[in-house]
Amino acid sequence: MTSSRPDLAAMIGPLGRTLFALEAPILEAHGLAMWAYAVLLSLDDEPVRTQTALAEAIGADKTRIIKILDDLTARGLIRRRPDPTDRRARLLSLTAEGRRLRDATQAAIQAAEEQLLSRLTQAERETFLQALQKLL
Repeated sequence: MTSSRPDLAAMIGPLGRTLFALEAPILEAHGLAMWAYAVLLSLDDEPVRTQTALAEAIGADKTRIIKILDDLTARGLIRRRPDPTDRRARLLSLTAEGRRLRDATQAAIQAAEEQLLSRLTQAERETFLQALQKLL
């Protein structure tokens, strides 16, 4: 028996490629690589994550993320400081400049996404976004 719909990966894969293509020029214009943007999205003002926890949260290899964190630190976008309870660990937080860049980049990406979402009715859009959040 053949299903009446394609497999999820067959539908999500092309959508993901479309979204990556949409984001790439925006990230480049803001001077960010995808992993750097993922780091900025995952951090907030309070230093609550270790480098290892951050790598796990964004699905990055903890050894490869060090170079990204070094770059973001050198650019003044994040702070890294020793964890007072474990000197081997580093706590990470956004700087004001990091927050500004993250917010500006996210606003530009979401504005571009609006073109894609405009194909949906308002009710479809709300249902789609709620379903995605639930599946995450």
